[in-house]
Order: sequence, then structure tokens, then C-alpha cells
Amino acid sequence: MTRAQRTYSISDLASELDITTRAIRFYEEQGMLHPARRGQERVYNPKDRVALKLILRGKRIGFSLAECKTLIELYDPQAGNHIQLNIMLDMINERRVQLEQQILDIQQMQIELDTAEERCLSALEKTKKASAKEGL
Repeated sequence: MTRAQRTYSISDLASELDITTRAIRFYEEQGMLHPARRGQERVYNPKDRVALKLILRGKRIGFSLAECKTLIELYDPQAGNHIQLNIMLDMINERRVQLEQQILDIQQMQIELDTAEERCLSALEKTKKASAKEGL
């Protein structure tokens, strides 16, 4: 059986990719996967497997499901996936810019937390000294 002819059950994909069958069915409901049916059984092809891997990779790097769906819809191995890859590069660059901004925001929050902590410690020290003076 060639790779293009190979099929997968939902449990095959769930086991291989370490996700739940419910997650796979959810992606199917969202129109991101299109398995054939053999009676009540879902039969996934290699394109579905690649789509699922794209979804999981996209989620790991912070893409929304809508963005993942766009990438899946552009998947065209016969054309070399040039359009998909160029759009993915744009999305990666946008995500990188967002992450860099989040890093700056987190660094600013850390500075603000340090300042608040210093003020609290200073105020606490002043109240301890005032209490000690009153106790004399």
C-alpha cells in the first residue's frame, strides 16, 4: 500500500499524535478534517493526517483555529505548497511580533511588581519601627 493510499482510524491518529478522539471529532466538526465513512467508522487519509499535524503545530505556536484552517485550506502538495508556505511565513512573523510585545509587557509588569513589593516592604518596615517606638 502506498503512502497516498494508506488510511487511518480515529484511534490510530489519536494514539500517534497523542490527542483525544474527541479533539479529532471537534476539528472535523469545524470543517478542518474530512474523513470518509465506512459504515459508522471514520476513515482518514494522509491529507487528513497532515491537516491534523498542522492544527497541532499551529496551536503550539499560538495560531488560532481560524488561522490553522486557512493553512489547511491552502495545503496543495501537487503545487508545492508555495502559497501555503508564504502565508505561513507571514503568520509566523506576525506571531513573533505579538510575542515580542508580550515579552516587553511582561518585563514592564515585573518592574511594576518589584516597585510595588519595595513599597510594601518599606511601609511594613515603617510600621514595625513605629510600633517599636510606641512600645518603649
